[in-house]
Amino acid sequence: MQNSIPKFFKEVADKNHDAPALYSKDQEGSFKSVTYGELYTMISEFGAGLLASGIKRNDHIGIISDNRKEWIIADLAILGIGAVDVPRGSDSTADEIEYILNHGDCHVALAENKKQLEKIISKKKNLPELKRIIVMDSQYKKPEGKKDIEITTFNEILNKGKEKLKEDLKIFETELSQGSASDLATIIYTSGTTGEPKGVMLTHNNFLHQVKQIPNILIISPGDIWLSVLPVWHSFERIIEYVVLCSGTAQAYSKPVGKIMLGDMAALKPAFMASVPRIWEGIRAAIYRKVNAEGGVKKVLFHFFVSAAVIHELFLNMFRGRLPQFKKRYRAVDIIVSIIPLILLTPVRGLGNLLVFGKLQKMLGGRFKAAISGGGALPAYVDKFFGAAGILLLEGYGLTETAPVVSVRLQRTPVPSTVGPPLAGTEIRIIDDNMNVLPPGNKGVVLIKGPQVMSGYYKKPEETKKVLGEDGWLNTGDLGIITYKGELKIIGRVKDTIVLLGGENIEPDPIESAILESRYVDQVIVLGQDQKFLAAMVIPNFEELEKYAAENDISYIDRESLVDVPEINELINDEIHNRVNIQNGFKAFERIYRIKLLIKPFEVGRELTHTLKMRRNVINELYSKEIKELFK
Repeated sequence: MQNSIPKFFKEVADKNHDAPALYSKDQEGSFKSVTYGELYTMISEFGAGLLASGIKRNDHIGIISDNRKEWIIADLAILGIGAVDVPRGSDSTADEIEYILNHGDCHVALAENKKQLEKIISKKKNLPELKRIIVMDSQYKKPEGKKDIEITTFNEILNKGKEKLKEDLKIFETELSQGSASDLATIIYTSGTTGEPKGVMLTHNNFLHQVKQIPNILIISPGDIWLSVLPVWHSFERIIEYVVLCSGTAQAYSKPVGKIMLGDMAALKPAFMASVPRIWEGIRAAIYRKVNAEGGVKKVLFHFFVSAAVIHELFLNMFRGRLPQFKKRYRAVDIIVSIIPLILLTPVRGLGNLLVFGKLQKMLGGRFKAAISGGGALPAYVDKFFGAAGILLLEGYGLTETAPVVSVRLQRTPVPSTVGPPLAGTEIRIIDDNMNVLPPGNKGVVLIKGPQVMSGYYKKPEETKKVLGEDGWLNTGDLGIITYKGELKIIGRVKDTIVLLGGENIEPDPIESAILESRYVDQVIVLGQDQKFLAAMVIPNFEELEKYAAENDISYIDRESLVDVPEINELINDEIHNRVNIQNGFKAFERIYRIKLLIKPFEVGRELTHTLKMRRNVINELYSKEIKELFK
């Protein structure tokens, strides 16, 4: 009976006993596979080891680790014995870990390696309930002498489980059989864009709903490999791991570093990858840098074929009826309008595929079907480029509070500029400030209702009431529009909306996305709350600025001093104004009037969340002096 994630996995493992389930790298950097049968054996051994160590149903266990084979073994073992895991990544600070382990009532914690162990031990005096730490790294050597906390290793728990299973072969499966869909599976703490992190309580059913629905959205085949590059503690990568292991396909652990990721893609030839927009922005930017550096005929041909393919893709989507219908469209008109451009541009695009885009597709391994992009809005220019290149990016939408998937573009009929229709069994409403439900084509706040919606925030009933009604509707705090065909488009966050002194409401996301199209801009934040006009703080791409300075005989002392050079500021201003203007669909009051170039990029854990979203309230505090100068 598929009423828990580990039970579902066991069914699949029994049917696919000898098929590869995981690919992870050994110490030499070569991929080694683990079959479904081997993986289930290790899960049952680790689960038995936890039981033999005194861990019982409903206990909370912290996991401070990045992606690795031991993570998924520990996760499914913990869930299999009816316990609850409380995960976080290894880039978390000691203070974050202390808060999560303490607030999450963790008596036991798994630490990926010595570094994570030391973070936890440094806060031990503030963690009176924490009794044991299990270190995952097989190279870790336990210190001699008595410690004020029990330290053991992953392998020791595994060996203890092997011995326990010799005594009682059914000890793990007995606990596994008692699991139910309503059992709490995990508490995932939000990144805290505002205030302290909140622990999102997710049940097995929250995950199971998506595990059963996502295969209806994607075309998954036996033997498919999924490349894992996102942090597994986060709900997006986690649900993908469950989908992979419950569909009989294989997961391969890589890193979101261009050289490593592309090398692994060439070696493994994956079919799918869960990703965030920044990965695809980075790949596109690297391609453009290389082409622009080569110059000459190659550069001219590249830009020509990209432009032609973007236009061809637009008319192809129009012909197929895949353009988003924020206003009602007429199929007959779309077909008539698109047919002549398609006849003219199809040969050009075919040549572009042969000369340009085929190389890019080969770079991703040659068997790549689609990337599921989440964790933030996919910029339109990135979406258009990869669509033109024949690489399918399926943008999805969700929150940690929805475990996380609410909607995804359908692989068979993807509609650009949207995050697709909701999963079956999931309802979406768009409401105005007076809680009135709005018809298609109108902007408002997005409400979600469905089996994937969380139980609430752990030990924070008042915070839960603010977003989750008794009728089951979750207020996402996001602004969106529903098309006439039922797809969702996300516009921004309610809390991110900038209100100028004149009363104009402005969503910063579309403006920032337009600015990021410039190769001279790496990061940007638009500002202007309670001001007369908009301004922006920009972190430039210093590599591109240095090239520009050399080409235009602009003198400067060092890289950092470029931000003070008038010609460079004029360049960035022009780049912004050429993109954010009335001709490109922006309103007059959405123009950026002043800019401030910053030297240091925004960092995860400081200005950015772990999913690379801007912590706007934190940025406003950290850069209060610079912001005051902008609006003087």
